[in-house]
Amino acid sequence: MAASKAANVLSYLRRNPRLAVGLMILAGILLFSAVGRLLVDVNLARPLSAPAFRPPSAKYLFGTDKFGRHVLALMIAGTPLTLQVGLIAGGLGVSIATVLAFVAAYFGGRVDTVIRWVVDVGLTIPSILILVMIAIVVRDISVRQMALVVSSTAWLWPTRTIRSQVLSLKERNYVELARLSGMGSFEIIFRELMPNLMPIIVANLVSTISSAILATIGLEALGLGPSEAPTLGRTIYWVMLYSAVLQGYWWWWTPPIVIIVLIFLGLFLASTGIDEIANPRLRRAV
Repeated sequence: MAASKAANVLSYLRRNPRLAVGLMILAGILLFSAVGRLLVDVNLARPLSAPAFRPPSAKYLFGTDKFGRHVLALMIAGTPLTLQVGLIAGGLGVSIATVLAFVAAYFGGRVDTVIRWVVDVGLTIPSILILVMIAIVVRDISVRQMALVVSSTAWLWPTRTIRSQVLSLKERNYVELARLSGMGSFEIIFRELMPNLMPIIVANLVSTISSAILATIGLEALGLGPSEAPTLGRTIYWVMLYSAVLQGYWWWWTPPIVIIVLIFLGLFLASTGIDEIANPRLRRAV
């Protein structure tokens, strides 16, 4: 049974190369962080671990930065922290969005009106403006607190998207049949609607994680993120502050840029691949 399911998954991944490539990129990033911790001492990401501004060499594989930190150790320590913010913020955002979307679309009435009004108003305000204001007020935050800050706006767009899908599905014949058979509202939601909406919810989750990581890097590049955590965004902040690009310290800014690009590329390909599952019109022929 397990072998048959694995074969089906591999067969589908061959027909959905975007999803396959996206998952491979993300797996490679996670593998880089996991294996790197076994091979490299992440304590080398602390200041004064080595001489400053050493170019890549056999001793300093990715070179060192202005603070005497090994850039390779910075990438190994900072990549999972950046991903952690995205996962927490994306997970919280989509969880809140799913609950609000089902409550608004399925039960309707005044609750739906209020939720729609809040979402519409929230979407008219630039999220980055809200996040900057929160980050300015909340100083010296941790990585997890940063994730909570980002999640404060991460639920808005998924709420609208999932709500529209619930409105469409709840009018289908099989839902009406379930209602006539005596099934309660929550039973219909969890047994009939939720399974059919899972691909859409997962696609929204991946997109929200990507947006959360982008927002986090943007805030950290402005100097508003965790000050002590060696995240990718914090590295970009120091690179910008000390004009590393103009000074020619290419080994300082190239690794975080490459990892950030790979993260977004992997998430984008995974999102479009999952979109193909959710939207029958995009599915490839067997």
